[in-house]
Amino acid sequence: MPVLQRIVKPTSHKGKKIILNKEPKLVEDLKETIFIKGNTASQYVNDAMKDLYTIKKPDGLILKKKNQIIPFEDVTPIERFCQKHNCPLFMFTSNNKKRPHNLVMGRTFEHTLLDMVEFGVENFKSVQEFKVEKIATGIKPILVFNGDDFECNQQYVKIKNLLVDMFQRESTQNIRLQGLEHVLSFTANDGKIYLRSYKVSFKKSGTRIPKVELTEVGPSMDLQIRRTKFASDDLFKQSCRKPKQLKEKKKKNITVDGQGSVLATIHVGAQNIRNIQTKRMKGLKRHSLENKKVEKRKAEDSSENPKQAKISSDKMDNE
Repeated sequence: MPVLQRIVKPTSHKGKKIILNKEPKLVEDLKETIFIKGNTASQYVNDAMKDLYTIKKPDGLILKKKNQIIPFEDVTPIERFCQKHNCPLFMFTSNNKKRPHNLVMGRTFEHTLLDMVEFGVENFKSVQEFKVEKIATGIKPILVFNGDDFECNQQYVKIKNLLVDMFQRESTQNIRLQGLEHVLSFTANDGKIYLRSYKVSFKKSGTRIPKVELTEVGPSMDLQIRRTKFASDDLFKQSCRKPKQLKEKKKKNITVDGQGSVLATIHVGAQNIRNIQTKRMKGLKRHSLENKKVEKRKAEDSSENPKQAKISSDKMDNE
C-alpha cells in the first residue's frame, strides 16, 4: 500500500521562503554537495573527503555525525539527506576489510539516485603536507582530464561527466587571465584515476604571453574504481532535458560563418521586366522601317474591322 505523507504548510515567512527556494526553476541554482560520514569510515578516508570539501567551499555541506548507511544496498537515507538539504550531489565514506577506505561519489535527479561510483582511496596526501601558499576559497578550478579512456571507454566517459558535475562551479561567459589560479587534474591509467591539485603562477617571459608554472598544493590521491551504478539511457536523457523557455529559437535563412559574421538569405520574387522604368536612349527608339510595318499593320486591321482598328490605333498612339 502507498504511504500517505502529511503535508505541513509553513506558518512563517522564513518557512515559505525555504519552500519556494526548493521549487523547480527555469535557471537552477548552483549545485551543492553534501558530505556524509559512514559509521565505519576510517580517519584516512575522512581526511580525504574533508580536503575535497575545502575545494567545494562554500558550495558544500558536511555532516558531523556518523550514519549507518550502505549505499549499494539501500540508498534511501542518502536521498532523504539530499532532499532535506537541497543538495543534488553527495559524497559518502566507509571502510571494511573487503573494501578499505571507500569514497562514494554520486548525484540525484528529482530526489532519486541517478549515478553512483565507489572509489578506493590510495596514496593520499593532505593539503597540510604541502608547505606552499594555499588557494583562496571559492576559486573556480580548471578541470583537466588526461588519458584516452575518458574519450573511448564508456565507463570512464560517465565517470568524467560525474566529476565535471561534482567540481564545476557557476558558468561564466568571460574569462580573466589572473583568475585562473587553480587546476584539478584527473589522469586515467590502469583502472585508476590520479587526482592532483595545482596552483597556477604567471611569470614574466619578456613577451605578451606570460610563462605558466604549476605548483602542487594538494590534495593528492589515487582513486581506484570499484563498484558503479549508472542511470539508464532514458533516465539520463530525461535529466539532461532543457525547458522550452531556455531553448534558442532557430532563425530561418540566417547563418553565422567561421569569423562570426551573420549572413542572411533573401528570397526575391519574379520581377516584371517590361514595366521597369528605364532611361530613354536613342538606341531604343523605333526606326523608320519599324514605323512603316506598324502603319501597314494598322491599315490591314482597319480594313477587316474598322471598330477594333480604331481601338487598337488609340492604344498605339498612347504608346
